[in-house]
Amino acid sequence: MTRPPLEVCVDTLEGAWIAAENGADRIELCAALSEGGLTPSAGVMVAAAKLPVPVFAMVRPRRGGFAYSDLEKTAMLRDIEAVERAGLAGIVLGAVNDQRDLDIDFLSAALTGTDLPATLHRAIDTVRDYGRAVEDAIEIGFERILTSGQADKAEFGMERLAQAVTIAAGRLSVMAGSGVNASNAKRILKHGGVGELHASCSAPRRDHADPKTAETRLGFVAASGLRDTDANLVQSLRHVMDLYAEAAA
Repeated sequence: MTRPPLEVCVDTLEGAWIAAENGADRIELCAALSEGGLTPSAGVMVAAAKLPVPVFAMVRPRRGGFAYSDLEKTAMLRDIEAVERAGLAGIVLGAVNDQRDLDIDFLSAALTGTDLPATLHRAIDTVRDYGRAVEDAIEIGFERILTSGQADKAEFGMERLAQAVTIAAGRLSVMAGSGVNASNAKRILKHGGVGELHASCSAPRRDHADPKTAETRLGFVAASGLRDTDANLVQSLRHVMDLYAEAAA
């Protein structure tokens, strides 16, 4: 068995470097992971291009659902151009229509307009027909899908994950994400049959929010404090994935 790639999602440059230096094979670069991940700034993307591993940028203009207006779609296409100019390795995006199918017209136009490889994010977990969406993603030209198998956590969606792998039949990669960690990675790889894992590997920062600070009192920092990539969590997850691959070889 080949070494399964580990993608770590981050929303800080420091976190990106920690992930890259401790076992991540690819970075999903975002802003505002607390909102599910939004498009990072142009400056952050340029800085992230210096990382030693491929960086895919999230293209998501706002929090919430994945049905976008024409204005938002135009902004997303411009954001893809910004990713290209920054020199990053790929993009992460998704969109659905009012019928809760993938927005094939928009996504096809987005991928046709760029040479960057693309990951379809967890918008696929919101569609009404999961199997059809996997086929649509292949037809559109995505190289992978990030999915929890339509469950709140990937470890509870393994039947759907396995379904996606079967449908894909090697035509794209299925990457499991949501709640992935060292304690459940082996189970997800084995029973979900996926070829890649996606995780935040984040932990509360040591400088916990102090209710007396101006930043917390004024609402710039949540009372629960900030989270960021943790080197030990990245290493632990990478180690479990490596052990699984060695045992399966």
